Amino acid sequence: MNPFHKTYGTDYLKEPLPIAILLSMTITCAHLTATKGLVVGMAIIILPIAIVYLGVLFAKPKLGILTIFVLNFTILGLARYVSMTWGLLIDGLLFLMYLALFFKAFKIKIPWSRARSQLSLLVTIWFGYALFQAVNPEAASFEAWFYAMRGLALYQWMIVPLLFIIFNKPKDLKLFLIIWGIMSLLGTLKGCQQLFFGVDPFEQKWLDNGGALTHVLFGKLRIFSFYSDAGQFGASQGHAGVVFGVLALFAKSKKFRVFCIVVSLAGLYGMLISGTRGAIAVPAAGGIMFLILRKNIPILIAGAIMGIGVYVFFAHTTIMNNNAQVRRMRTAFDPNDASLQVRLANQRKLKTYLASRPFGGGIGSTGNWGQRFTPHTFLANTATDSWFVAIWADTGVVGLYLHLFILFFVLITGAYNVMFKIKDPWLKGQIAALVCGMFGIMGASYGNGVFGQFPTCILMYTGMVFMFIAPKMDKKIMTEKAGQSNETVLKKLGNLSPA
Repeated sequence: MNPFHKTYGTDYLKEPLPIAILLSMTITCAHLTATKGLVVGMAIIILPIAIVYLGVLFAKPKLGILTIFVLNFTILGLARYVSMTWGLLIDGLLFLMYLALFFKAFKIKIPWSRARSQLSLLVTIWFGYALFQAVNPEAASFEAWFYAMRGLALYQWMIVPLLFIIFNKPKDLKLFLIIWGIMSLLGTLKGCQQLFFGVDPFEQKWLDNGGALTHVLFGKLRIFSFYSDAGQFGASQGHAGVVFGVLALFAKSKKFRVFCIVVSLAGLYGMLISGTRGAIAVPAAGGIMFLILRKNIPILIAGAIMGIGVYVFFAHTTIMNNNAQVRRMRTAFDPNDASLQVRLANQRKLKTYLASRPFGGGIGSTGNWGQRFTPHTFLANTATDSWFVAIWADTGVVGLYLHLFILFFVLITGAYNVMFKIKDPWLKGQIAALVCGMFGIMGASYGNGVFGQFPTCILMYTGMVFMFIAPKMDKKIMTEKAGQSNETVLKKLGNLSPA
């Protein structure tokens, strides 16, 4: 066909009707932006893109999973630029993915049975306990329960089955790790911009409106990047440092190994500049778990010596004390630190208060939700400073024990699979990295409330799913390797046969 006879998109602009439509849309968008504000103008521009996105999402629900992986890093930080409830986007995406699977079920058989797992049962039990908390007589606000329950149990309950069903292949695991690595790298780069060039006007406004109370200490900025706060940034970057550090040891591809090394070093640097003392527990606990998984006594001894060296550096020396980040990290090793003493005093108060409340004070009673909905209550005015202490205060000793049982069951299952069931070296390395990262976050969650916040919660839930499906993935990989090996042998025999 003669290319000059084809009709291209720009040819339509030669006609008056398309030009009139385009001009009308431009004028309308400009008018609404000028009169109603930037948000309305942006909404009009985004609307056609959103319609196309929804069409693709219903055809390929996996797109929603990938979108969540990207969004969960930036979604809370976006509130500094556009004031809206960004967290509801995650709720909406999860709902739309289930809706897409429901409609696809009319044409193809959806493998719902893939979600039949011990993990699915555990998250359902935890979600059921969270629903029970809605009628906790100690709870002072149903609204607080509704908002806080989403991050505590709802997201986990909704995303885990979806991952089992539509995101369960070795290539999916690698894609997840690549997205994680890229977003973590961007997070550190954004943090470096704040450290060396200062914050932008929107971030400065956030600091002026109260953020500076916890993010400017002794005249030094605690770096928060595009995350919700410095605590989450530090723990998340430490998480990436551990996971990608372990991956670098097992990676077969030279390019991917270099990528993992860069992400790991950038993550550990991001953790350092965040000024989050509790984040140091992530590489510490993650390193201990890695030594256990290796089942190698010499390596275990070498790791113990290294760990002792790090402890001595921070706790018993003043080396690099002129560096603000190192100086702040060093206070995490001081048992007489004023902040630590305040935390211990608050825990003693909570112990007395919760002694007669085995189911806690109700989900959403503490922290920001407590301050927002029930600012007059004891729990709202008692800082928890810890994910596990917050679980204890909100759901009681019953909820805390249940939560810890679920976490350790998942962790031990993942570790057992790495040590005794998975044969493929690369898959073993990937799952080992996720197990080490999970234990690291569990360690950091004692000092900070990082476990249930974005992006850590989504990363943890995804890692949990792959820990459970790894044995099936391993069997498939080993079967494929055996088939390729047999095919190679047959080809060699065929070449040796006489003509």
